[in-house]
Amino acid sequence: MSKSITMNSNHITIGLLIFGASFIASCRNNQQQQAPGQQAIPVTVAEATEETVVGVSDYPGTVVALNETELRAEVSGYITGILVADGASVAKGQKLYEIDRTRYAAEVEQAESNLAIAEANLARLKRDLGRYQKLAEQDAIAKQTLDYAETDFNNAEAQVIAARAALTTAQTNLNRSIITAPFNGTIGISQVRMGALVSAGTTLLNSISSTNPIAVDFPVSERDITRFNALRQSGAASDSSISITLPGGQAYPHPGRITAIDRAVDRNTGTITVRASFPNEANTLLPGMNTTVRVRNQSQSNQLVIPYRAIIEQLGQTSVYVLTDSSTVEQRGVRLGLKVADRVVINEGLSKGEQVVTDGIINLRPGARVQINQPTETTK
Repeated sequence: MSKSITMNSNHITIGLLIFGASFIASCRNNQQQQAPGQQAIPVTVAEATEETVVGVSDYPGTVVALNETELRAEVSGYITGILVADGASVAKGQKLYEIDRTRYAAEVEQAESNLAIAEANLARLKRDLGRYQKLAEQDAIAKQTLDYAETDFNNAEAQVIAARAALTTAQTNLNRSIITAPFNGTIGISQVRMGALVSAGTTLLNSISSTNPIAVDFPVSERDITRFNALRQSGAASDSSISITLPGGQAYPHPGRITAIDRAVDRNTGTITVRASFPNEANTLLPGMNTTVRVRNQSQSNQLVIPYRAIIEQLGQTSVYVLTDSSTVEQRGVRLGLKVADRVVINEGLSKGEQVVTDGIINLRPGARVQINQPTETTK
C-alpha cells in the first residue's frame, strides 16, 4: 500500500515538470512571434522638395543710443543753477547746469589786467630797443647796453605770451562753469542738487543720450556675415526687411536698416554683433530695452525643405528617419537652415526626392520595418 502511493506521487511530479516546460516553451515562441522588430510600424512620410524660401529669422536685440555720454563737472565749485528738468529732451548747446562763476569771472579779469600790463611793458621796451639800435649804429652807446635792451624785449614778448595763455585758461574755466548739452537727446535724472559741491573731473552730474534715430544691437552667426554685409552696403534691405518686436509683443511700426557690423567675431560664441538703426520720433525705444529683431529673408536659390515635425533633436544634434526602401528606415543626421512656419530648410544630410518619416517616429529604431499608412505627402 505504501509503495503504490510513492509511485503515483513520482508520476504526478514528472507530469507537472513536463507540462511546465511545455508552457514556458510556448510562451517563448509567442514572444518571438510578437517581437517589435519583426512587425511593420505604421508611419507617415513626406518628400523633401526644393523651393524658394521666404521666412523670418528672430534675434535677441538690445536698444542702444547712437550717442551717449556722462556729464561731469570740469571745474570745482557749488551748483548754483539746474536749468533743465529730469528726463527732458534737450538741444545741442542748451544750458543744463551752472557752477558758481564768481571766482572764475574774477580770474578772467585778473588775467586780462596782467595781459594789458605785459603788452604795455612790451611796447615800452620795443621803443627803447629802437632808440638803442640807432645809437649803436653811431657807436654812441656801449654794445652791452644794446644787448641788455634786446634781452629785456625778448623777455617781455615771452611775458605777453604767458599772459595770453593765462587769460585763455581763465576764460575756459569760466565757460566750463556752464555745462551745456553736447548733442540733441534726452537727459537723465540729475545726480546732484542745488548747492552741492562738485569736483572737477570726478563728480557725475547727469547722463545724456541721443534718441532719434536710435540703434538696436543683435548677435548673428558668423555664417550669416556675408548676407548682413550685403544688406549694410545696399543701404536698404533688398531681400530682407528689418523690424523689431517690443517687450510686450507689440510690433514696432517703423522698419530699420543695417548701419554697422562689429570688427570681430566673438571666439566664445561664434557670433558677431550687428547694429540696425530705427527712427524714434515718439521716443518709444529707450536705451537698454530688450527687443526681438526680425529679419525677413528670401533665398537666392531653391532650398531643400521638409516638415519640421520630422526633425529629431537629441543632445544638441538633429536627425531624421529616411525611407531607404519601401519598408525600412535609417536615422540620418542633418543640418538645419531657416525655419518657415511648420517647415524647415535642410542645408546638409538629405537629397531632393528622399522621403522622411513625419508621424510614428517615437516607435522607430534604425533599420525598423515600416508600413506607410497614407500616401506620400509633398510639402507645399
